[in-house]
Amino acid sequence: MFQLLETIKLENGILFNLKYHNLRFNNARHAIFGISEELSLENIICIPEEFRQGLYRCRIIYSEEIEKIEFIPHRLRSIQSLKVVVDDQIEYSYKFVSREPINQLFEKREGCDEIIIVKNGLVADCSIGNLIFYDGQKWWTPSVPLLNGTRRMQLLEEGLVFEREISAGEIFSFQKVGIINVFYGLENLPEVPVSYIKK
Repeated sequence: MFQLLETIKLENGILFNLKYHNLRFNNARHAIFGISEELSLENIICIPEEFRQGLYRCRIIYSEEIEKIEFIPHRLRSIQSLKVVVDDQIEYSYKFVSREPINQLFEKREGCDEIIIVKNGLVADCSIGNLIFYDGQKWWTPSVPLLNGTRRMQLLEEGLVFEREISAGEIFSFQKVGIINVFYGLENLPEVPVSYIKK
């Protein structure tokens, strides 16, 4: 049985970006398990009092039914360097609990803090979220990510980030790379100059 995962930012008792988490959660349930009934995560998640102060990952593990909801303290990582890794076979279009293919690529980072995953010559993602590239005027995100992240959905819908194909050869034509995920938005994302990217 496939187990899927939805990770939501919980800060001081507030769950963030629920519109997009609900969308991804219900789309995955429909696509993988054929479940048409839509659920609202805000109606399912009960936040215990001890998790109402501070920053946490609210992890929902589910298959056809929700199996577990847990709250894990979260600390933001320092990311200052990136390594380009290539895998033309990797698939991660749904947020599965099992991340072994991504973990194996992360082990190839050669001392860098994070990776840039390239598939079939095109930039996809990093191991912890989606990538955005700054050209001096706009932020661009690859149009073929491994996983369409909730923050990516939000920033595209708000018109703050734009999408296009980005080839591996184009990486160094940008000024810097940013990482976005449930904890990193434009206001606090790690930004890495392209000079700190290892081929």
